[in-house]
Amino acid sequence: MSPSAIHDDTICLLGEGPMWHPLRGELFWFDILGRTLHRRGQHWRFDRIVTAAGWIDEDRLLIASDRALSVFTLSTGKDAELCPLEADVPGNRSNDGRADPQGGFWIGTMGLDAEQDAGAIWRWYRGELRRLFAPITIPNAICFAPDGRTAYFADTPQQVIRRVTLDDQGWPVGESAIHIDLRGTGHFPDGAVVDSAGVLWNAQWGSFRVAAYDAAGREMAAIPFPAEQTSCPAFGGERMRTLFCTSAAAGKSQRHLVDHPESGRTFAARVDAVGQAEHRVIL
Repeated sequence: MSPSAIHDDTICLLGEGPMWHPLRGELFWFDILGRTLHRRGQHWRFDRIVTAAGWIDEDRLLIASDRALSVFTLSTGKDAELCPLEADVPGNRSNDGRADPQGGFWIGTMGLDAEQDAGAIWRWYRGELRRLFAPITIPNAICFAPDGRTAYFADTPQQVIRRVTLDDQGWPVGESAIHIDLRGTGHFPDGAVVDSAGVLWNAQWGSFRVAAYDAAGREMAAIPFPAEQTSCPAFGGERMRTLFCTSAAAGKSQRHLVDHPESGRTFAARVDAVGQAEHRVIL
């Protein structure tokens, strides 16, 4: 593994949702508080909070916002609402999300001030939006095993990452179970991604790192990053060998930002692992 480098100098108040588009060969990511979708050299500003995306085709993304799932066209900068997402709960917004191997899209919701138990985890699949898990305070770590038979997710304050079995269409079957237990460690699970070997890579808020865990939930390694609030990893780059990670500058003192000037930037690290290509969302 190589030391991390800055992928992009853009400073995000709350960087989230990195996604490597396999057809375009580009990384997209969000600044939740800045209401912006980023890629190198281009920035799309929204009139609402946007947090996560999946790719539909070369020119269209499915984007989750504080009130809907929408189809966003990159070439025009226009979007069209696909379906409401807790539009009747004005105190909530979307958070972490990712496409699953079956072509669905999982998205978490939460209170604007992270109110306890205000949120949930939902799944969009072929025209249906279904609530999967509730109540949730801060939904994170949504990711999937390569065979499409297991999903992972976390409620960050609980300090555990859970797993649940999926059926052939990607819907959860039975109860979830604890997969990675971080209680007592000081690490809080934020976004996560699973590589092609089934290793789960988790950004840990407040810990300056992304940690890797084997199929049994045991820590294998940790990559340090120069930002305390690491928020979400994504694999991409040549041969899917680069681990990207977003971070956040919000909530830190001016002294902290002077001492850690990379806070809020998006990073890239070469790793001894091969990621999965991000799955396509099927409308």
